[in-house]
Amino acid sequence: MTDKTHNQAPEWGSDVVAQTLRDLDLRYVALNPGASYRGIHDSLVNFTGNDPEILLCVHEEAAVAIAHGWAKVTGRPMTVALHSNVGLMHGSMGIFNAFCDRVPMVVIGATGPVDAARRRPWIEWIHTAQDQGALVRDFIKWDDQPGSIAAARDALIQGTAIAATAPRGPVYINIDAALQEEKVTRPLADPDIARRGPPAAAAPAADLVDRAAAILKAGLNIVFMMGRMSRDLDDWNRRIALAEHLGARVIADFKTGSTFPTNHKLTVGHAGYFPDPDAKAALAEADVIVNFDWLDFGGTLRSVFPNRAVPAKIVSASLDSFAHRGWSKDGGAHYPADVSFLNEPDQVVHALAHALEAREATNPGLPPLGALPEGETLTPQDIALLLRSKLDAAQPCLIRGPLSWTGADWPVDHPLGALGYDGGGGIGSGSGMAVGAALALRDTGSDRLPLAVLGDGDFLMNASALWTGINKQVPLLVVVLNNRSFYNDEVHQETVAKDRDRPVENKHVGIVMNGPDIDVSSVARGFGAWSPGLIKGADALVSAMEEALSVVKNGGTAVLEVDTAKGYAPSMANALRAGS
Repeated sequence: MTDKTHNQAPEWGSDVVAQTLRDLDLRYVALNPGASYRGIHDSLVNFTGNDPEILLCVHEEAAVAIAHGWAKVTGRPMTVALHSNVGLMHGSMGIFNAFCDRVPMVVIGATGPVDAARRRPWIEWIHTAQDQGALVRDFIKWDDQPGSIAAARDALIQGTAIAATAPRGPVYINIDAALQEEKVTRPLADPDIARRGPPAAAAPAADLVDRAAAILKAGLNIVFMMGRMSRDLDDWNRRIALAEHLGARVIADFKTGSTFPTNHKLTVGHAGYFPDPDAKAALAEADVIVNFDWLDFGGTLRSVFPNRAVPAKIVSASLDSFAHRGWSKDGGAHYPADVSFLNEPDQVVHALAHALEAREATNPGLPPLGALPEGETLTPQDIALLLRSKLDAAQPCLIRGPLSWTGADWPVDHPLGALGYDGGGGIGSGSGMAVGAALALRDTGSDRLPLAVLGDGDFLMNASALWTGINKQVPLLVVVLNNRSFYNDEVHQETVAKDRDRPVENKHVGIVMNGPDIDVSSVARGFGAWSPGLIKGADALVSAMEEALSVVKNGGTAVLEVDTAKGYAPSMANALRAGS
């Protein structure tokens, strides 16, 4: 396909939209086709020559999840096109995930024609909304519905800059179908895109750096809480250098992915979905606590210091207060601070490392493997060990891990060792995020193996996302832990039953997926993945991994469905109960 527009003026409003997306260097547009943006679709194909490149998706939620996974690796937005109000409703859960995870995304929609006199009967009436952006306005950064071709171009430029400005997040731009199909009757002014990007981040205030440095110098028992941090290797090394210089103990969060080496002597406890007892004990003993954009820092403090003030000095580094809205309470509980930086946390790490002359960093690497499991019954922890035994040498990037894992199961020694969870805490985004992150790893030239370990419920909710990656020959290894259950809710039902003195044996009703069992491998094969069938036992899993790695090495997608129906250990249930 050839691009004929670098020296050709746009003829239609949608040509301007496509040209602007290209000029903004938004590399992909993930979409499921819809008539409301048929003009934009034509322009992407026939005017800009598939630049940005279209990623055809089987479902809108998959399109949003793919863009989410891409942003978690690159830090940059992808464009998603959602058809009218119906596509926006389908994609809204994914948009909420992106908002809670603070990742950039440019969502373009379409409606109308807004001019009722121009609507086709029936379909363009039910697909026109009075204020379509209201569907998602409470969990996006910004939205617009431009009224002219020039305004549409400006909205795309402004929206992309807003999405990419910390705290990052999704924006929504709704473009009238009639505007897309309007003729361009006169040349548009130069948009000067190069001068309209996101603003440069302000440096941490010097007086705050001095105050924080003084607190840290005086601290005898310092604890760092690593939350949303960058994937940059230089930032990673500065975190280590600062912690080592101060002798600060470090608590990491499995939800936000790799922020600090698991095997480092300063790491406290195991990164999880909730702080473990060792982490809580460290916080209780601390005389200085540093919040590096920890998810729900205030709620964590409340769990450690119930009904009393926090005795430690607190230094906080986060821009997250700029993202808090009234509708969603994702910002967490309020918290005290003695020094509060309105900066991204790694900016503050950089400033403090410079002020304190913290330069040396050591990375001890991954811990050694324990004894490998044997037999037919595998727990999620067994599967983690077996995967590590075959994959550690390939330097995997764990795009997504199951709720039953912690940092003890999946240790990290690199900022791309693990990418964390989905932001919104629902399920169904795993397959799409896996495809998007794997695409980003491929396009950025990373040599890390893209790996997603998903529960069967998460996988089945949006398995169609795999097709997009397979269509684009994106290498990816997916491991599905098949216990035929939405197991997290079994734990909750058991808790309620015990509290009410009711039969615990009924905890599975309305949760277990059997009668018939779902053939996950057949579902994966239906979308073009290689999948050998239900794997039972350690030997079978090790053998299947050999062939799966060969498939991935050749640009394919391999799905390993592993039987865990009888292998959920009490420790896993206890971990889930910690957040009950």
